[in-house]
Amino acid sequence: MTAVKSTAVIGLGGNLENPQTQVQRAIQALAELPQTQLLKASRLYASKPQGPQDQPDFINAVAIVQTALSPFDLLAACQGLESTLGKRKVRHWGERLIDLDILLYDDVCLKTPQLTLPHAFLAQRDFVLLPLQEIWPDCDIVNLGKVTDLVNNLTETFVLPIDPLIEKPPLDPL
Repeated sequence: MTAVKSTAVIGLGGNLENPQTQVQRAIQALAELPQTQLLKASRLYASKPQGPQDQPDFINAVAIVQTALSPFDLLAACQGLESTLGKRKVRHWGERLIDLDILLYDDVCLKTPQLTLPHAFLAQRDFVLLPLQEIWPDCDIVNLGKVTDLVNNLTETFVLPIDPLIEKPPLDPL
């Protein structure tokens, strides 16, 4: 019997030790998760830090996966990838080697100490909304609305796309 697969959106970011490479490695690691298939990954985006400004700029991306993992199993898998890839969190909203956040998981709404879906700050973060709009412009986020409307409602954006991450066209099963 085949497990039912859900669609999840993962935000990736880092600003230490060649963050472009760190984000690319994390996307590749997502593609290798058990019971999970990488569907699309955005270009890389450069962004200013959300927290303390005395740190390097971030490199961010968004990936869409299809997975048979539950939201909590996917969270554990992402945290395992962060650990394997060498995550070090220096301070709250501070510099980091790599960070993987589950932004969306189907239309699941959830608020626990471990996981909030959709991600609590999704509607305000240009560094995830712009890459998400790039790879899934028709995305309708439960309780928040269409990603294009959320992007249009941003008061300012500070992210810039950089070189493409994937040189071949991404899969488009959405």
